[in-house]
Amino acid sequence: MQLYNTLTRHKEEFVPAGDEVTMYVCGLTVYDDMHIGHALGTITFEVLHRYLEWRGYKVKRIQNFTDVDDKIINRAQKEEISSEELSQSYIDAFFDDMAGLNVMLATEYPRATQSMDQIIAVIADLIEKGFAYESEGSVYFDVRKDKTYGELSHRSLDDMLQGTRFDPEPGKNYPADFALWKLSKDGEPAWESPWSDGRPGWHIECSAMAYEHLGKVIDIHGGGLDLVFPHHENEISQSKAFTSEDTFARFWMHNGMLRLSGEKMSKSIGNIVRVHDVLADHSSDAFRLWIYTSHYRSPLLYDQQGLDVAERAARRIRTAIVPRDATSDSTPLAAGEFEDRFIAAMDDDMNVPQAMAVVFDLVRDINRSADAGVDVVAAQDKLRELTSVLGLTLEELATEAGDLDESVIQGLLDQRAESRAQRDFAAADRIRDELQAMGVAITDSPDGTTWSRT
Repeated sequence: MQLYNTLTRHKEEFVPAGDEVTMYVCGLTVYDDMHIGHALGTITFEVLHRYLEWRGYKVKRIQNFTDVDDKIINRAQKEEISSEELSQSYIDAFFDDMAGLNVMLATEYPRATQSMDQIIAVIADLIEKGFAYESEGSVYFDVRKDKTYGELSHRSLDDMLQGTRFDPEPGKNYPADFALWKLSKDGEPAWESPWSDGRPGWHIECSAMAYEHLGKVIDIHGGGLDLVFPHHENEISQSKAFTSEDTFARFWMHNGMLRLSGEKMSKSIGNIVRVHDVLADHSSDAFRLWIYTSHYRSPLLYDQQGLDVAERAARRIRTAIVPRDATSDSTPLAAGEFEDRFIAAMDDDMNVPQAMAVVFDLVRDINRSADAGVDVVAAQDKLRELTSVLGLTLEELATEAGDLDESVIQGLLDQRAESRAQRDFAAADRIRDELQAMGVAITDSPDGTTWSRT
């Protein structure tokens, strides 16, 4: 399997270092509902997890919650509740959204507030080794002590100082130094430490939790492209200083950003789309299929029309698993070729769009073979297997019209319309008979086809 490594900017052969694949994914700062940009990143690495397990690997995936942060503190104060109460409410909402999206949960979801002892221990070690310094109750990492700083973003310190706005803090020795520990202000959450009653900086929590749950060197570190600098750059520097290893993560994977009408989606400018709003009008299968139209490293443009197209595509897949009776003595439809092509696509840096093209080729062959009376049961089973690797539900369908989902009926009508457009009237008639057997009557007119339950 080849994966693109942001660190080297090349695709490289992926083989886990140990008996299981260790994966760390940067999670949410829990001060608001999950939006579809978060879902894009979460699903990207969840699909990688699913695929690796399907290929026989054991996977340990850690995804953190940042539950202490300026945004959390400010919103909690505004709502006159504790930071803990606020963050817990959005953690609960996150898991509701995960269920709605049919996301396979990570192995563990550690929280910054529950990892404080580990965080403090890492900071103390960095001070002892001379990589960090205490100043006025806060602690900063000295980036000039790391001669490889900038290796992930491929930028020098001089370039960073010219092109980056660093937060001005009076206790810093150097503008690019970053906070490992912050002295808390009055009324803010605080934990006791050797330096002050304070709280951790953003970057240190991920290094501490990755080390605690996965060890010194991990196989894969994932996150959004916007995290390359400074977050992941700082993670690498402080982690290598702490562990004395040559690397922190062997593969760095970053998903592309989601855009709305050409702009990056951002809470700061208020152009966000929340997951629960999308799921109110669309299935999780449709949402995933929309994501799968773009390679995970490419940007993705959100639009309602794209989701509607994906919903119709989901219906098309579901119709292919409707039970069919074989009426021909011909050889059952084989699906081995499709599995081989699916693996080839996924092994090429997780090319899910190409894998989906294989899925739809299988859907087409199932429908054509079933129309010809060929046994498609094994092929339908393979379709369920391959789509489950991509997190699609394709739930069991009812066969009586009174219980039949309208999306199934519409999917069969779409398939019939396609057959008629290709002048394959025999296939169109078989679909009409199939609908009638389900208790659905159809009427063709110059304005299109309508249906009703009988």
